[in-house]
Amino acid sequence: MDLNLDAPHSMGTTIIGVTYNGGVVLGADSRTSTGMYVANRASDKITQLTDNAADSQVVSDYVRYFLHQHTIQLGQPATVKVSANLIRMLAYNNKNMLQTGLIVGGWDKYEGGKIYGIPLGGTVVEQPFAIGGSGSSYLYGFFDQAWKENMTKEEAEQLVVKAVSLAIARDGASGGVVRTVIINSEGVTRNFYPGDKLQLWHEELEPQNSLLDILNAAGPEPMAI
Repeated sequence: MDLNLDAPHSMGTTIIGVTYNGGVVLGADSRTSTGMYVANRASDKITQLTDNAADSQVVSDYVRYFLHQHTIQLGQPATVKVSANLIRMLAYNNKNMLQTGLIVGGWDKYEGGKIYGIPLGGTVVEQPFAIGGSGSSYLYGFFDQAWKENMTKEEAEQLVVKAVSLAIARDGASGGVVRTVIINSEGVTRNFYPGDKLQLWHEELEPQNSLLDILNAAGPEPMAI
């Protein structure tokens, strides 16, 4: 069984891919913004390309088609590296029109779990972990401290959820819920973490049902004169 997915990162998002000792974990927030307008607060930014790949919107249509042809010709699914290089080629050949980078992650029987970063312009870089989108600028120092090799599946997913929640706390273009995808020899597992269950960070407000709940909350005592 081969498995591999990927996810897009543009200016307003947080997307993460992490390898662990048996596969990979991908994670993303769910806020889709158009300028200052939040067009979708619960979007799924990690979508499937084939039984072993996933990608983004228009690019994914092309990648699905070519990977399907590849599978028919060779009689087996494409590897993670083949999927990443196909996306790299499409990104490079259309670099003047595409405004998105991608993270490709997956598992195949030849190389196990792999993560590839494909930034704007169309190159491909194998990495033990990759982060992208506007929220990534808040996470590089965190990953320098928190990343370690040979993590368990549970440790890797916990790291991804924590990192996305940190980005949501700091980045106005990231938000909503956290979705994760675990890919290993057993298949693909999707998990969902609602926003009101995420860890709160410095100076974050507790989730409220309504703005009125915040306005009616007891404020600080007035200063005595």
